[in-house]
Amino acid sequence: MLLALVATVVWSGSFVATRGMAETVPPVQAVFWRWAIAAVAVAPLAARQAWRQRALIRRHLGYIALATLFGVTLYNTLVHQAGLTTSASNMGMIMAASPVIMALYARLGGERLGVRRVLGMLLAAFGVLLLVGDGSLGFDFTAGDLWMFAAALSFATYSALLKRKPAELGGLAFLLTTFVLGALMLAPAYAVSVTVQGGFHLTPGTGGMLLYVGVMSSAVAFFAWNKAISLIGAARAGIVYYLQPVCVAGLGLLLLGERTGPAQLLCMALILVGVGLGSARR
Repeated sequence: MLLALVATVVWSGSFVATRGMAETVPPVQAVFWRWAIAAVAVAPLAARQAWRQRALIRRHLGYIALATLFGVTLYNTLVHQAGLTTSASNMGMIMAASPVIMALYARLGGERLGVRRVLGMLLAAFGVLLLVGDGSLGFDFTAGDLWMFAAALSFATYSALLKRKPAELGGLAFLLTTFVLGALMLAPAYAVSVTVQGGFHLTPGTGGMLLYVGVMSSAVAFFAWNKAISLIGAARAGIVYYLQPVCVAGLGLLLLGERTGPAQLLCMALILVGVGLGSARR
């Protein structure tokens, strides 16, 4: 649960960073450099294990490529695309829909969720719906909001795939391989983006945000999340993920000046209660 919480808090900051880069760094370029930086950051710790397990990696390359597609390539590209037309708060709120999808995947896989966890999940999901609807169940989605729903589906699929990771494949080796594969998958789109849109001007602010999403949100958070799922499963870890809109709203207020009103505070309280119920073992 603590590992899932670490990943959730760190990822909350990445939505703020993504929104901060929206006007200066094209989405595909931001995501490409995110994974290039992440690969460099994790290589000193993971390269030896990945080399020792190179035959195992080749044997399971199809599975690793599929996990990379959903969790690295698609998910983060969709998030950065969403950042062009929606707020950091909305990004975090909508991503909190992914635990529902994780729970559905878990149930289809034969996992029993338990009454308290289901009630907690429903209460937290209701809080998220009210939060997105600004205190009501009526919605007026922007294009960025729809991109984020696609990102939530992609991330939930990645989380479900993690349960199928071969036990003998080391976590660090898996992480480094997905980061490298993710950058390679994005390379053609990156080349097209640079040709059509041009590159971006690297400033201290932009560089700092790229380092944050590359090192903290990728190397640190993905390692913590992957480990959490291996220990407690995607459905239970997903309950903690409901805290993300609360964290994003707080960071958005502090760093971007995005205001949080009374209705949002009430919805956040519902989410917190739901997380408390849903984190139970049964």
